Amino acid sequence: MRSLSAVEAAVVFAVAGSVLAVAVPEFIRGLQASRLAEPVDGLKRIATGAVSLASSGSGFPPSAPLTPSEVPRGTRAEDPPGAWDHPTWRALGFGFDHPHAFSFAFESTPGPGGQSRFRAVAQGDLDGDGVTSTFEVRGEADSTGARLVPGMYVDREVE
Repeated sequence: MRSLSAVEAAVVFAVAGSVLAVAVPEFIRGLQASRLAEPVDGLKRIATGAVSLASSGSGFPPSAPLTPSEVPRGTRAEDPPGAWDHPTWRALGFGFDHPHAFSFAFESTPGPGGQSRFRAVAQGDLDGDGVTSTFEVRGEADSTGARLVPGMYVDREVE
C-alpha cells in the first residue's frame, strides 16, 4: 500500500476543507431553524385556537400561567402528568405529549365596550445559561370580530 504524495494530500485537504466550509454553516443554520420551529408553531396553535374561540362568541379563555412553570434549561424536557390540564390549555387544544424546550403562557385581558385582548408567550433557554429567548403574539376581539395583531415579537431569538 502506497502513501499519498504531498500534492495528493494537499488536494484531499483542500477538498475536505471546501466541503466543511459549506456544510458546517448550513448545518448550524438548520439546527437553529429547527430550534425556533417549536415556539413559532406553538404560538400559531395557541393564536388559532384563541381567535377561533372568540369568533364563535365564547371570547378569549382566561389567562393560563407559564407552563411548565420552570423554563427548560438547555434541554428538551418531559412534562409532569397533568401539566397541560389547565382549563385554558384544554379550551385552546394546546399542550405537549413529547419533550420540548419552551414554556408557554396565555394572558387574556377584557377591555371596555366588549373589547378584549390576548397575549401568548413562549420562553426558552436553549443554551442553558439562564438567559431566555422570548417569542410573543397578540390578538384582539371586538364587535367586528377576532383577529391576530400582525407580527411576532421576538427577543434574543437564539440567545
